[in-house]
Amino acid sequence: MSNLAYTNEDFDKIKKELIDGKIVMMSPRPRINHNRVCTAISREFSLYLKGKTCEAFSDGVDVFLDEKNRFIPDVMIVCNPDIVDDEGVHGAPDLVVEILSPTTARFDRGKKKDAYEKAGVKEYWIVDTFSRSIEVYLLNENKRFELENVYYHYSNEEKNKIKSLPEDSAERIKIYDEIKVSLYDDFIIKLDDIFARVR
Repeated sequence: MSNLAYTNEDFDKIKKELIDGKIVMMSPRPRINHNRVCTAISREFSLYLKGKTCEAFSDGVDVFLDEKNRFIPDVMIVCNPDIVDDEGVHGAPDLVVEILSPTTARFDRGKKKDAYEKAGVKEYWIVDTFSRSIEVYLLNENKRFELENVYYHYSNEEKNKIKSLPEDSAERIKIYDEIKVSLYDDFIIKLDDIFARVR
């Protein structure tokens, strides 16, 4: 199915991605919080999607977007089974999650984000385990990513502090406890379930 100039053997030896036509080494083994969040999101996606057409995949599955872009997202949802085979996903997933690491952040926010947008990914999450936040981008009618919201996971202590501020305080912000996934009307994930073990 793939017309890439690089063979599977090139990629199988060491974990790497093809970004805008250039082979880019992936970061060293992810930190423990990266894995915790990746596992939690994958679990929540899989539980909700059980028995549905859409399917969740986690780290290790290749996405062949086009001849210049071959990525390995941390988590994704694919609703078209026809683009999935033993090699990976050939085309745009419906939702992609990238969890930031110091060495990959510029790609996740830059060229990879642009490639996902161009390919038609409907929803894109950028997860930061350090700030315990998730940026959610939705593809708008102009086929461009638009920031829907940034969701922060606050501790109970932080929530209480925010709630104790006067209503008109500039520091008082809206607290979100969950994210609504755009693919289904009732697909809601609690931030506590994503960041529960992040220290």
